[in-house]
Amino acid sequence: MKNVLLIGVGRFGRHIAMHLNQLGHQVMAVDRNEERIDAVMPYVTNAQIGDSVNADFLRSLGVGNYDVCIVTIGSSFQDSLETVVSRAERDVQEKFLLRNGADQVVYPEKQMAKWTAIRYSSDHVFDYIEIDSQYAIFEVEIPENWTGKNVGQLDIRKKYGINILATRKYGKTDVAVSPETVLEGDATILVLGEYKAIQKCFRI
Repeated sequence: MKNVLLIGVGRFGRHIAMHLNQLGHQVMAVDRNEERIDAVMPYVTNAQIGDSVNADFLRSLGVGNYDVCIVTIGSSFQDSLETVVSRAERDVQEKFLLRNGADQVVYPEKQMAKWTAIRYSSDHVFDYIEIDSQYAIFEVEIPENWTGKNVGQLDIRKKYGINILATRKYGKTDVAVSPETVLEGDATILVLGEYKAIQKCFRI
């Protein structure tokens, strides 16, 4: 369990609070909007109404006492930047400052846009998880000419540099994949590999 400071509880922030609550973490929610705070109260341990751009207010929260600080305010890049820099006043390192105060930056709209474009532009792609700029996991329909063959016969690791991680059928995932695993036509497979290799193999 971790202590999480969640700054900004709009739609995106509220969803994060809900998931953190389900995972059993303690969450302190902060937002300048009282209605948003009221809406998120069932999912957080504590909450305060305040302006995260105000350095004095941030200091009063004891930011350094939290394991994780998540900033989800998206109305203004300047607001987010000022919040992060204020957070950095207490325990920054040079690298932290050079990155505008964030260890990692997440762009949910951009990531969702990419997921949607990939997911819905191909009839045989059912899900997609980006690992990094080079690798990804795809859930794909089993090609017709693969049906009834086992993983060893197909040897796609050697041919394409792709690994079959699991098979999925009727909503159940089976990760016990071996060279003897036979691919059935009504199942899907989860594959890991380079984007280019997966695109070439499955014509995405």
